[in-house]
Amino acid sequence: MAEIMQKTIIINGGEFLIKDATPQDIFIPEELNEEQLMIKQMTKDFVDTEVLPNLDRIDAHEEGLMASLLTKAGEIGILGLPIPEQYGGFNKDFNTISVVTEMTGTAHAFSVAYGAQSGIGTLPILYFGTEEQKQKYLPGLASGKLHASYCLTEPGSGSDALAAKSKAELSADGKHYILNGQKMWITNAGFADIFTVFAKVDGDKFTAFIVEKNTPGFTIGAEEKKMGIKGSSTCQIFYENMHIPIENVLGEIGKGHLIAFNILNIGRYKLCVGVLGGAKELVDISVKYANERIQFNVPISSFGAIKYKLSEQAIRVFAALSATYRTSDYIDKKEKELMEQGVVFEKALLGAAEEYAIECAMLKVIGSEVLDYVVDECVQIFGGNGYSEEYPAARSYRDARINRIFEGTNEINRLLTVDMLLKRVMKGQLDMMGPAMAVQKELMAIPDFGDGVESLFSAEEKTLKNMKKAFFLVAGAAVQKLMMKLKEEQEILMCAADMMNEIYVSESLLLRVQKLTAMRGETETAVYRDIVKVYFTDSVDRLNKAGKTAIAAFAEGDEQKMMLLGLKRFSKYEISNTTAARRRIADSMIAMNGYSF
Repeated sequence: MAEIMQKTIIINGGEFLIKDATPQDIFIPEELNEEQLMIKQMTKDFVDTEVLPNLDRIDAHEEGLMASLLTKAGEIGILGLPIPEQYGGFNKDFNTISVVTEMTGTAHAFSVAYGAQSGIGTLPILYFGTEEQKQKYLPGLASGKLHASYCLTEPGSGSDALAAKSKAELSADGKHYILNGQKMWITNAGFADIFTVFAKVDGDKFTAFIVEKNTPGFTIGAEEKKMGIKGSSTCQIFYENMHIPIENVLGEIGKGHLIAFNILNIGRYKLCVGVLGGAKELVDISVKYANERIQFNVPISSFGAIKYKLSEQAIRVFAALSATYRTSDYIDKKEKELMEQGVVFEKALLGAAEEYAIECAMLKVIGSEVLDYVVDECVQIFGGNGYSEEYPAARSYRDARINRIFEGTNEINRLLTVDMLLKRVMKGQLDMMGPAMAVQKELMAIPDFGDGVESLFSAEEKTLKNMKKAFFLVAGAAVQKLMMKLKEEQEILMCAADMMNEIYVSESLLLRVQKLTAMRGETETAVYRDIVKVYFTDSVDRLNKAGKTAIAAFAEGDEQKMMLLGLKRFSKYEISNTTAARRRIADSMIAMNGYSF
């Protein structure tokens, strides 16, 4: 076990591009322990009995309902999972938090309220609060007796959070900060007791404050009328000459950006695992409906066009969850490593999430776009009924759309992915130019066709190595060619981010299936190998398209031709009958009447 942990920790943030992980290095959902499975089932039972039967009441904003559901969530313990026992929590590991977040992902608007309470509402105080602040607020937040909200966005500052105009000035007696300004799109605002509010001290020092609901000068606006997640409380808040005790400064004056951005790392990860929980449930719903819906005297699940949709839904969810739980365990083990080095609990998880900030940004994009695909095809499988509010697809379709905007838009997260990677390269934390130069040298050499020794996953292992070479071919040349101008070429950066996403998910999927095959044997895992074959076939094509688009944007003439030839060489994968593979994947779900992976 110690050897496995040591190997796992070697793969630090962004290093998946330059280091090859092995199946024993990663964690897969099939390895959840007995306690985690028990907590998973408890959370599912809570959602199934307390939340899902009340979705219409929640969406109608029945007064007090959402707050009471959060209180009930606190009573069963799922609000206090990351909080230490001395503050009324349960001090559970990050993988357990992932499981619970996945289960709440099926809960529509409640999942948003839950995420805001247990994540951005609580974690700033846990990670940055003084001992007095933790003692005062965390027990109530863990139990659900207090409800929390996080106030960052303003009318003029969305993705550009530091452009906030809210101001804070020290009072003449030095005992209070006087806040003036407004915030918008504030989740849980309508019923929250505690607000983390960001403002600029003296107009330039971005700072966080803990604000209590009944503070004079604090006003909550009307509930926003939204396209989806209608039941989540979303309001503007206003503060006029609001006096906040200096004891309620959260963190340090002028260091609010550390709170805002570090909390977002965990928020992005948790959004991914939550939406994939919702996506998995939608696959289940799609299969059940396809089995029940009769057309031309047979279930529509017997049609090839429907089997394609069902299989593609499942493939994307399974692959994305592979990358998600791999990252969860990386964060979990990094947190434990930091604590062994003497880092205090509060800083350890924050540091672990910061280490994997690249992966968190990638997963936010991956998860939200998988959900969008799955829910869109769910509506299509339901046909006309998918457009009816009498069926579950319509609400899911509306609720899903926000996730490509939450926690930083997908465009921002794509740009961040490459920006953070390049910053680590500039700091000497990652060697990108070495592999990039090696790829250029390889293109000038005679191809190496290997020793002919084949294993069950030889084709995928070779393809994955080449996908990484394709990335370094494109990204390395872009860096060399454009230098400091690269940051202005957002289209190229987003193409590079898409290539990184394809590599990370493909590798995670392969490692998971290799591990499952070793655990269960080749016969029982044949359908998982079908998933690998289909996913790799499509992933390589997507990587090639992103690479070609990037190359065409910065290279011309003979240079462009050489690079395109290199890209073609590094984005090949053996052809196989993916139609037959998809049918086998769909048939396994149809037989089980649901998502069976």
